[in-house]
Amino acid sequence: MSRNQRINAFVKLGKFISNPQNSSVIENWIDHAKSKNNWFTPENTAQSLNAIASQYLDEDKLTQWASQYPEPESAKKIGIVMAGNIPAVGFQDALCVLISGHILLAKPSSDDFVLINAILNKLTDLEPAFEDYIRFVERLNDADAFIATGSDNTARYFHYYFAKKPHIIRKNRTSVAVLTGNETEAELSALGRDVLQYFGLGCRNVSKLYVPAEYDFTRFYEAIQPTDKLYLHHHKYFNNYDYNKSIFLVNAVPHYDNGFLLLRESEVLVSAISVLHYETYRSIEDVKEKLAASSEKIQCIVGSSNPALPQTVDFGKAQSPGLFDYADAVDTMAFLADC
Repeated sequence: MSRNQRINAFVKLGKFISNPQNSSVIENWIDHAKSKNNWFTPENTAQSLNAIASQYLDEDKLTQWASQYPEPESAKKIGIVMAGNIPAVGFQDALCVLISGHILLAKPSSDDFVLINAILNKLTDLEPAFEDYIRFVERLNDADAFIATGSDNTARYFHYYFAKKPHIIRKNRTSVAVLTGNETEAELSALGRDVLQYFGLGCRNVSKLYVPAEYDFTRFYEAIQPTDKLYLHHHKYFNNYDYNKSIFLVNAVPHYDNGFLLLRESEVLVSAISVLHYETYRSIEDVKEKLAASSEKIQCIVGSSNPALPQTVDFGKAQSPGLFDYADAVDTMAFLADC
């Protein structure tokens, strides 16, 4: 397959996902995914699929992105250990392998097998030549290189098992937001999406806020209040909220509470489901130093444009990464070009 042939197939896939005439098929994917994983609500899965189509499968974006990388000298078998924390989270890795011209040995998470399987099967329907390039496997013994996503704990095992071959191994990461106190209602509402979309399960979800001293959270809570039913009526999320609230009350932990999201002051980056940490600062330089010290644990930084923090992502955009927004800032396509 030529690279243009591969690109054209993915563009067709994007158009298929976006075309209202295919809504019954997409709804079937969504319903089946939810039946296997209750965290994958129809709203969240649809949002993930729409983001894939618009951010990854747009013809101009895809062509421009792929043109930045050379073709590898020969097709290798690339084993992908996929995460399953949010819908179709392993798609970008699959896209990178296939656009590069390699053979994909996919090991999806049991939490996200349905969606990844449906998407890649549709791709082979649209371009049958991909049948020779896509394999779902239980073991990755035949792989020439590996990309594995997991926790800090599983990363140790990945490093042990994959040490002798080229690899990318990803550990736990999370995202943060830096507020000035001058945010608009629209920005605070968008921040709520960065925190709560996918129930906070993604590495690009904001789990901690850096706020000025004496910051008033009233406006933030007011901005996200219209979304309350999404969380009050989801039993898994609300069970986590009830549990964490009980722990705070029993242990007399100072916190804020709006009925579905708890705010707690903490220096820790990662927060539990339904909990958002915050830390106050005196100057933006202090924040910059803390972020630099934790850079290997942070996926992205959300906030308004600031010369001191040039890499910030706009409010509401944390869960809409583009093709060049590689996980852990490791260029997957460059890695695959050298395999």
